[in-house]
Amino acid sequence: MVDKLAVQLYSSRVEMGRAVAKDLSDHLQSLMESQDEVRIIFACAPSQDEFTAALSDPDGPAAQIDWSKVVAFHMDDYVDLSSDHPESFRFYLQDHLLSNVSVKTFHGIESDAPDVEAECARYEALLNEKPVDVVCLGIGENGHIAFNDPPVADFDDPRLVKVIELDQDCRQQQVNDGCFPDLESVPPQAITLTVPAMTRCKRIFGIVPGDRKAESVLAALTGPISTACPASILRTHPNAKIYLEPGSARLVAGVLEEGL
Repeated sequence: MVDKLAVQLYSSRVEMGRAVAKDLSDHLQSLMESQDEVRIIFACAPSQDEFTAALSDPDGPAAQIDWSKVVAFHMDDYVDLSSDHPESFRFYLQDHLLSNVSVKTFHGIESDAPDVEAECARYEALLNEKPVDVVCLGIGENGHIAFNDPPVADFDDPRLVKVIELDQDCRQQQVNDGCFPDLESVPPQAITLTVPAMTRCKRIFGIVPGDRKAESVLAALTGPISTACPASILRTHPNAKIYLEPGSARLVAGVLEEGL
């Protein structure tokens, strides 16, 4: 435990992804005993590949999920990219998960809408219809959660969804991940859920693989709780856990073994 945040280290990205899928499946089955639907926000990025693969494996650790009771959201998308653009996060979720499971409803952020501010209001209204049960998120190389980069992150943001300018470190991460060929190709703006939109969710599963995430994991777990590393806010959530593997944990593994 780091403050209120549970941290678990796994031996590989695949083992980590399967562990999150199993934990999420167990949690959803428990919720579905008393709820006719569960509402989940998903991250959409290469860091989520092993997790979404395990979730959609018909013989995998999440095979018992009744997807007909799942209402799915995602947490961000690039302004002006259509849902069929290969780097759209709607495309990612469709390709990696929704094409393999049949959810009750998927609410996509229409980031190519002609009025993006109206789209933010529409999506915020959807989030406000009922409490969100689960958010499955990642942590960026600059410590962001969703697209709440350090320059724009606000732990007390009055809005749930907004348009933001992506900072250069965040845009460079998209190049590092192989999503775009160069920095100039990365869209400069995105629609994102804000920090409060995620931290108000009842439970948080953080899936954080990759050697390039090690610095942000170190800052999130051992630095001050500050928008300088937006992911540090996870340490204040009463029901959050992050899952690490050797690459992302390389700067904190020894500290975690000793206990914080």
